[in-house]
Amino acid sequence: MLKSYRAVLKQKLARAKDGSNTRKKIKRLVARVQSRIARCREDFLHKLSRKIVNDNQVIVVENLAVKNMVKNHNLAKAISDCGWGIFCTMLSYKAKMEGKVYLEVDRFFPSSRISHLTGYRFTDLKLSDRMLYDPIAEKWIDRDINAAINIKNEGLRILSLGTSDTANLRENKTGGKTSVLLDAFPLEDGNPVSDEVG
Repeated sequence: MLKSYRAVLKQKLARAKDGSNTRKKIKRLVARVQSRIARCREDFLHKLSRKIVNDNQVIVVENLAVKNMVKNHNLAKAISDCGWGIFCTMLSYKAKMEGKVYLEVDRFFPSSRISHLTGYRFTDLKLSDRMLYDPIAEKWIDRDINAAINIKNEGLRILSLGTSDTANLRENKTGGKTSVLLDAFPLEDGNPVSDEVG
């Protein structure tokens, strides 16, 4: 509703004469509406990130190159509106405060191209392909859900291996408590976490 109101105000602003009181008044209204939209978005992101951190021990996201994605003129507005970069920052610092694990999977991991059911690799995918057919499982899979499951599985795989990607766990300690997840995986020699926990 606010966005449609802003669009109407911008149309009025375009028609108003330069230097007129009407133009100044509309300009102030546009600024107020834009500020309100920004506050609503930030409030939503704070509430969503808080819920995700409260409900999970491990948070795995894909480290998307938002700057590159915004270059696509068809997606730029939608990507900017969702505030992905701000959202990831909120998840990261809230997870750190709670002693939980926040992990970013590399953007080059082919999360959309692998079936989470069978490991089948999809070829010639277009951005418009929203449903994918896995011939081994003989099932249609939602592309976004498939990618999300693959990202989660890759994050858990990285954590279970105790690779250098888990070095972030050192920073996720608060008040002598570590994430409950650390108890779920065996600590091995060479694991960067073993020195901290042991």
